[in-house]
Amino acid sequence: MAKTTIEWTDVTWNPTTGCDRISAGCDHCYALTLAKRLKAMGAFKYQNDGDPRTSGPGFGITTHPQTLLEPSTWKSPRTVFVNSMSDLFHAKVPISFVRDVFDVIADTPQHTYQVLTKRSLRMSKLAEKFDWPDNLWMGVSVEDSRVLPRIDHLRAVPAKVRFLSCEPLLGPLDFINLESIDWVIGGGESGPNYRPMDINWIRGLRDDCIKAGVPFFFKQWGGRTPKAFGRDLDGRAWDEMPLVKMVV
Repeated sequence: MAKTTIEWTDVTWNPTTGCDRISAGCDHCYALTLAKRLKAMGAFKYQNDGDPRTSGPGFGITTHPQTLLEPSTWKSPRTVFVNSMSDLFHAKVPISFVRDVFDVIADTPQHTYQVLTKRSLRMSKLAEKFDWPDNLWMGVSVEDSRVLPRIDHLRAVPAKVRFLSCEPLLGPLDFINLESIDWVIGGGESGPNYRPMDINWIRGLRDDCIKAGVPFFFKQWGGRTPKAFGRDLDGRAWDEMPLVKMVV
């Protein structure tokens, strides 16, 4: 477990690490850069290298069974972002290990778990193989209109809460269908090579959420130092959370 500066969660938990770039949203992956640094520092989770064409040093897909019991040791309830440094539905993560992660989530109902994937097709194909606990929020990344089909894949899974992460937002999401979606996060890209976000893209996404009655969380404008720009959007900091919260 690690505390995090991500505004919409409390801690991160990485039972798997590593990934491969598969779409435009991956081009400036923070996790890939961080994994290279952690490998150089000798961090044991980041010693396997990935394919240099799609991944990098320290970013090869690796499962960490020794971390599965961690959530049961946490005394207070937490909102947990699962695999901030990986993708649970990557093809190289065994189905049996995904099931192990789901079992941990089910066995620790005091916590709320947020799983985010770009491998939405595999997620939907495997959905029937798992029991979906009520404290699991399932999300997909939607950075531009080319990956809108990920939302249809998300609708096909029986998650208690379904959410979209539209960050980095790289284009307008016109005609987005928010049926059966419980939460939307939007924001611009950060870092030295950030791709600017048009204000109309994020305004349009917010307006679609309002029309659909879906809570909207505006994370950041983006830029080299995104926090310096604040999170106000037309005079308001949009930090809504899903209406469905776990009660234990």
